[in-house]
Amino acid sequence: MNTKNLVALSLLVGMGAVLHAIVPGFFLGMKPDMMLTMMFLGIILFPDKKSVLLVGVVTGLISGLTTTFPGGMVPNIIDKPVTAFVFFGILLLMKRYQTSIYTVAALTAVGTIVSGIVFLGSAYYLVGLPGPFTALFAAVVLPAAAFNTVFMAILYPVATSIFKRAKLAEVN
Repeated sequence: MNTKNLVALSLLVGMGAVLHAIVPGFFLGMKPDMMLTMMFLGIILFPDKKSVLLVGVVTGLISGLTTTFPGGMVPNIIDKPVTAFVFFGILLLMKRYQTSIYTVAALTAVGTIVSGIVFLGSAYYLVGLPGPFTALFAAVVLPAAAFNTVFMAILYPVATSIFKRAKLAEVN
């Protein structure tokens, strides 16, 4: 992993942290996780194990520090690396289609749902949930998946264009 990759990943995580911090919690202390979109974009642009591990762990730590969910630090630290590697695995399986905006958007939706399930599941077992699992899933995870999908559909072409011009990543 070279310095350019680290700088690019840190910029993506930083932008995700700002987005994550400014989005308010709206249902029992939970809020859509905007850092996921940036984490997914980092994995798409730098699809190697070291980058996936790094962006997953750092995203989990920062997301945990800025969470409004009661006791959400540890579930975030568990959720993000697990989600990063699940997303990476699916991305590798769909390698032929990974540059398609439709594939990237669909992967973002699936990744957000996986993240929501892992987060809520780990929170349920570690600290308890402030409401029923299904209500939290329906009220926060599904809208977040829809929002992240649209956000990625808008962000992906812009980011790939910038990364190509700046020669920061090998984007097809």
